[in-house]
Amino acid sequence: MTERCNWVRTPADAHYHDTEWGVPSRDDRHLFEMLVLEGAQAGLSWSTILNKRENYRRLFENFDVEAVARFTPAKIEALLQDPGIVRNRAKVEAAVLNARAVLRIREEHGSLAAFVWSFVDGEPVQNDWALYKEHAPASTPASDALSKALKGYGCKFVGSTICYAFMQAVGMVNDHQTNCACRDRCAALAKRTRKPKATANPKSVA
Repeated sequence: MTERCNWVRTPADAHYHDTEWGVPSRDDRHLFEMLVLEGAQAGLSWSTILNKRENYRRLFENFDVEAVARFTPAKIEALLQDPGIVRNRAKVEAAVLNARAVLRIREEHGSLAAFVWSFVDGEPVQNDWALYKEHAPASTPASDALSKALKGYGCKFVGSTICYAFMQAVGMVNDHQTNCACRDRCAALAKRTRKPKATANPKSVA
């Protein structure tokens, strides 16, 4: 790979960028993982989170939503003693609250994937940025709407900026810059994984 988006700084960034960032994902476990990790990243570098990712997978039951939703206060206290994750009480408690919210979302929409992808009409948005850091936005009307809807289900650490980062991470938005070798690959994957358009529950986006 000769060209990458100009946010890449570390080897961990590069591996994540080359293999995962912007690849369309409709897997509920992965979507929940990214929702938790993007929330954990608030105020920190993404490299910090990537370096702790395996610890998060171990401690959060490989991001099994049902398992995390059952975490007790005692479990949360134990997590806060582990240096392998970001030991911020609000963020750890948010992960559990968000798991419970995802269960409610699944009940109403069938899956977390169906719900979040409805905010881009089921298809990845293909953007055209010459340089990522100089041109890509921090949020969009779609991320505003997703943030509002997630908050309506009781989610925490899901502001619009976090939601936009989540959308980029799971390929709802292809924000690879124009000279990046991954841009065309993600666009091609978007065509192969295209799903029928869905509409979010009107109550969720009101």
